Amino acid sequence: MTAIAFDNSYARLPERFYARLSAQPVADPQLLALNEPLAAFLGLDLEWLQSADGIAMLAGNAFPNGAASIAQAYAGHQFGNWVPQLGDGRALMVGEVIAEDGKRYDIQLKGSGQTPFSRMGDGRAALGPAIREYVMSEAMHALGVPTTRALAVLSTGDTVLRDSGPQPGGIVVRVASSHIRVGTFQYFYAREDHDALRLLVDHSLERHDPDRIGDGAKGLLESVIDRQATLIARWLHLGFIHGVMNTDNMTISGETIDYGPCAFLDHYDPGKVFSSIDQFGRYAYANQPNIGQWNLGNFAQTLLPLLDNNEETAIEIAKQALAAYPETFGKAYEAGLRAKIGLATERTEDMALVQDLLKAMASQRADHTRTLRALSNLSADSDDNDALFFAEFDDRAPLDRWLVSWRQRLAHETASDGERQAAMKRVNPMIIPRNHRVEEVIAAAYAADFAPFDALNAALADPYSDRDLVDHYALAPKPDEVVQATFCGT
Repeated sequence: MTAIAFDNSYARLPERFYARLSAQPVADPQLLALNEPLAAFLGLDLEWLQSADGIAMLAGNAFPNGAASIAQAYAGHQFGNWVPQLGDGRALMVGEVIAEDGKRYDIQLKGSGQTPFSRMGDGRAALGPAIREYVMSEAMHALGVPTTRALAVLSTGDTVLRDSGPQPGGIVVRVASSHIRVGTFQYFYAREDHDALRLLVDHSLERHDPDRIGDGAKGLLESVIDRQATLIARWLHLGFIHGVMNTDNMTISGETIDYGPCAFLDHYDPGKVFSSIDQFGRYAYANQPNIGQWNLGNFAQTLLPLLDNNEETAIEIAKQALAAYPETFGKAYEAGLRAKIGLATERTEDMALVQDLLKAMASQRADHTRTLRALSNLSADSDDNDALFFAEFDDRAPLDRWLVSWRQRLAHETASDGERQAAMKRVNPMIIPRNHRVEEVIAAAYAADFAPFDALNAALADPYSDRDLVDHYALAPKPDEVVQATFCGT
């Protein structure tokens, strides 16, 4: 097999950090999609990846020399319940590569077979969830949100059994700046393995925060808090609901990871839940900032042995770091909301103005994405395009009053109409991976039709450009197209 220039730093950590595994072949791997721009960025040979040897690696049938071939160990709180051992139960790290930006990236196979962490699972993935992760993660990247990415998706030729019955097997090849999670630290903290915690902190700082190596665990904690606060603010700006914000699904890199039951809002609803396993709404749309803080509190706890030898002092250091989260999140969230309604400056009344709009959207079930994009087309001193905005509401009277207030506020801005509209369109996407379109793509793939998958990915690669509001991918779902629940796919 042609060699890839792997440089596997995580595999150089002690073996209690992972389990080494051999390839677990699948019956008939077929490459359904290859992310060529990402492959080029990673310095991978496109021709080789599409060869028999390349497909064998992407499917987990055979690994080239230098591959890591490890499943990482971690623990976590799942829906608030402590689980002392989780780990990669259906994923396998192939190795790390240095990309054209000089940074290190993991290449991981998701759905590659059983590991010592599978917990009675088959370790495989159905094709639908693999396709879903490819579509959603690449869409998030195009939307400008830190995320793991998808290098490829394959069918395996095998059948997997799930609650809904037999399904075709699939593998998604995932790329991340690392797969280190809050749960990775929890795994060693629960075992009182302080030496492992020190190694993990040093490794994480070298990989993600080399400028803070001298600050040790405190520097890592502060950096992770900052990254997660700004990430979750970005989720809310776009109407994204992760759906399963367990501590094992929160990365220290600040990348969105694990696109199981995730979804985007159709109509604006702060209490919206899609995930079929989130029966009590723990991870509802508007709960995500608080859950992020709760997860980070658990992360801070794992670092206490390293923050100071005196426990009380260590706790105080952790508390001070965590106290920055609400402010960091609040600033990022409010700045994003101002930008979404066209405000480049700050005034005290801004958040009340935004909240009045969101309340109207919630009460009238206005589409989150379409409403804000329509607003981006409105003028500060003309009502020529107001009909596009009003079309998203049943009762325009409250919105008439809101537009008067909005235009009065715009009078304090210095940008021209054209400049403001262009700025708004850079933060209010025209299209998102709408839940019903993703389901259509999966259904078509199960019928061996991948044209909708290709078309949707092509559209989502350019989410902010102007399209007609009646464009196929910009349309809100019809009543019979609404997706009521999403599923993990495990």
